[in-house]
Amino acid sequence: MTLKTISQNKSFGGTQGVYSHESRETGCPMRFGVYLPPAAEKGPVPVLFWLSGLTCTEENFTVKAGAQRVAAELGIALVMPDTSPRGLNYPGDSASYDFGVGAGFYVDATEAPWSGGYRMYSYITKELFALVGNSFALDMQRAGIFGHSMGGHGALTIGVKNPDQFKTISAFSPIVSPTRCPWGEKALTGYLGADRATWADYDATLLIAKRGWKGPALLVDQGTADQFLEGQLKPELLTAACAEAGVALKLRMQPGYDHSYFFISTFVEDHLRHHAAHL
Repeated sequence: MTLKTISQNKSFGGTQGVYSHESRETGCPMRFGVYLPPAAEKGPVPVLFWLSGLTCTEENFTVKAGAQRVAAELGIALVMPDTSPRGLNYPGDSASYDFGVGAGFYVDATEAPWSGGYRMYSYITKELFALVGNSFALDMQRAGIFGHSMGGHGALTIGVKNPDQFKTISAFSPIVSPTRCPWGEKALTGYLGADRATWADYDATLLIAKRGWKGPALLVDQGTADQFLEGQLKPELLTAACAEAGVALKLRMQPGYDHSYFFISTFVEDHLRHHAAHL
């Protein structure tokens, strides 16, 4: 598979790149960012996959999180994919911010027309995982995953379902139970259909109840001033699911922080160090 280099910039002794490729899973070009720390010049390094939230692209975390400095120090690579296919031009795919373009929800859609290209679960776990492993100096046996909001939902569900692939999981302000919030109900109905039984495979609380998680403690940061806290995010549901399943969870309620990248950039160093300690 041919990679096209969009940009490369020196950053803290390493390289921040943005690349594109023709995706088999989505049927359209996809972009993603990769930060390679200086240690990658000497051999394969562990890697963290970051999944962004609604309306985002690969650029948000790359530019706003300020993660490269710590990643360089720790000798860990970062991979930042887009949040959905772009350019498929399905009817209504740009009509709202929380469904369609910029809102792939990290599922494999089964409903037409979305099933033709909205396959972000398989894109992340199969295509992108293999592509970056074959293209960069990465140790794919030491991979972790984290994300924000919709991407926090993606990190939790993908990580719990693929423990042999992703050894560590963390999240910022995750949608912990999309089967029980408006964002999730809208997206899952559209992508998977009205049969709610089919939704369970993409709900972190239900997956943890069913599968558990034997890896290091799940680290979750949530701001108390987040405007979506009560209506969409509901971290108490994750707390209950983990307690019932005996899964170690470190949930940190951060006073006064909201849903923005100011919040993410404040605590991203803690997350990088959490993953690095176990990878």
